[in-house]
Amino acid sequence: MTSPNSAHQTHHPDALARELFEMYASSMLRPITSRRFGQASMLRWLEELNAQNLFTSAPVGASAEGRTIPMLRLGTGSVKVLLWSQMHGDESTATMALMDILSFFGKNRNHAVTRAILQELDLLIIPMLNPDGAERFQRRTAQGIDMNRDALALETPEARILKTVQHEHHPAFGFNLHDQDPRYSVGATKEVSVIALLAPAHDESRGDNEVRRAAKKVASVFASAIGQFVPGHLSKYDDTFEPRAFGDNVQRWGTSTVLVESGGWPGDREKMFIRKLNFVGLLTSLYTLANGSYRTADPATYENLPFGTKYLFDVVIRNARLQANPGVSAATVDIGINLDEERNAQTGTVSLIGKVMDIGDLRVYGGFREVDVAQRLLDAAEIKLDGRLTAERVEELLTTH
Repeated sequence: MTSPNSAHQTHHPDALARELFEMYASSMLRPITSRRFGQASMLRWLEELNAQNLFTSAPVGASAEGRTIPMLRLGTGSVKVLLWSQMHGDESTATMALMDILSFFGKNRNHAVTRAILQELDLLIIPMLNPDGAERFQRRTAQGIDMNRDALALETPEARILKTVQHEHHPAFGFNLHDQDPRYSVGATKEVSVIALLAPAHDESRGDNEVRRAAKKVASVFASAIGQFVPGHLSKYDDTFEPRAFGDNVQRWGTSTVLVESGGWPGDREKMFIRKLNFVGLLTSLYTLANGSYRTADPATYENLPFGTKYLFDVVIRNARLQANPGVSAATVDIGINLDEERNAQTGTVSLIGKVMDIGDLRVYGGFREVDVAQRLLDAAEIKLDGRLTAERVEELLTTH
């Protein structure tokens, strides 16, 4: 690879991604250790990151509860790129990655990636669009509205902010940053979808125009960059046109937009590895926007990704014996269990609760953990559809023989 200290030498995107992957540990923002954080923590991180006056920060409006929403701006180039994250308050993976990217810029001022991006691009970053939701770690805004279905009605102040920013600045490119259900799988496989990508449709025909074709090329760069680390674990998000959604409308309004949906990964409930993949994918994509090399990307890399499906449970107990009622014989079944976080409103503590999602022949489903219990008879009073189990009890079922 060419020297990283030259801003004018071109790195091949996949090789650059490998370099960034290796540099991540020394570039990341270390104070972030959990995906649960509020706006106050983020603002503190931004204050620390901007000790070298790397970016400007200006309010672009306020949330329903009055929290000021800042937009960061950095770079002196002519190509405007808008990145927005956490429009759903509990989808914070990319927000962490954006903090890491700012940290990378600050720690690596002379790196070719930093210099090219800041010389050629004008970055507009809204790192937390729904701070009220983030405060509660919930999807919707304080008004109870999914703001990603508010691009037309514009009932939420947060939606009005995003539309105003897009219309005032007319960015050429956009990155719409989300988290999806971590149990999405890749096509007909049982493999987890660590990240799903989408170049949204701009109308119901789902046809291509110049704006969407450019988005598909950028999505291909992103997919190729991170696919080398997680082969077989990337998918394409459903491209059905949603007239109320921001990604579809920003595409329709002329900004070549890529949706990034961070999914799941074994042993990564806090999404720290997926945060790293976002860092690599976003930085590599931005670099190709800066030097124009995205134009030579093959859109088929994106287009050939399988669509995301749901063939995963957190836990699958294989070959259990279960007698559902006293008057019937026991049957051999598989049991699919999901573990979800529940917050105690009184104490504020978060715990994992298991829920029995399905019972029967689950051979087409995979699990983050799968255990064959070899015909062990389980208690049907405990193992029943929609039944709840403590995380500790789930562990006992997996380990007791």
